[in-house]
Amino acid sequence: MEKMTLDKIYEHKLKRVMDFLLALIAIIIFSPIFLMTAVIVAMKIGRPILFTQVRPGLNEKVFKMYKFRTMTNERDSKGELLADHLRLTKSGSFLRATSLDELPELFNILKGDMSFIGPRPLLVEYLELYSPDQKKRHNVRPGLSGLAQVSGRNLLTWEEKFSLDLEYVKNVSFITDIKLFLLTIKKVLIREGISSSNHVTVEPFKGSRK
Repeated sequence: MEKMTLDKIYEHKLKRVMDFLLALIAIIIFSPIFLMTAVIVAMKIGRPILFTQVRPGLNEKVFKMYKFRTMTNERDSKGELLADHLRLTKSGSFLRATSLDELPELFNILKGDMSFIGPRPLLVEYLELYSPDQKKRHNVRPGLSGLAQVSGRNLLTWEEKFSLDLEYVKNVSFITDIKLFLLTIKKVLIREGISSSNHVTVEPFKGSRK
């Protein structure tokens, strides 16, 4: 019981304080990398430098998530955006492979939209497709990384990802977050599990199998 109490104090009090302080320190330390990446995006991919998209967060509250752009805005003769694989540049592929495209999410953590560790924030349109259990992934703040990311990332099925998300939600603790944080650094360094085979981005979620 005492351990659970300490874990709850961490989850509801200390975790947010630590997220804020670490995000602030990271933004200051990595500011030269922010600037360099912004220049690369502007020169090689185009403007705007940031890709923004609304995502559901804690308690399904919608927020605007920030990332560096990895794809151009090239369109066909009808004005429609080209397929993802045609718009993804070599520079964009490099940013994804190194996870540099996700650096702006540090500002989401600073604002309180996200945490360093938690289920990844997905698309708003997925909300109506979740089962009651899957909706529980929104009982905590979404994360820059999480249990699903260090366990396979885009190589996992949706059901596997959601199962890992729920496992994390049930077992939030300081020790768990430290382990996942260190595993995330390892995964980024070895560039493991960046994308599913034959797809520039992961297949969209269409609802769980019955």
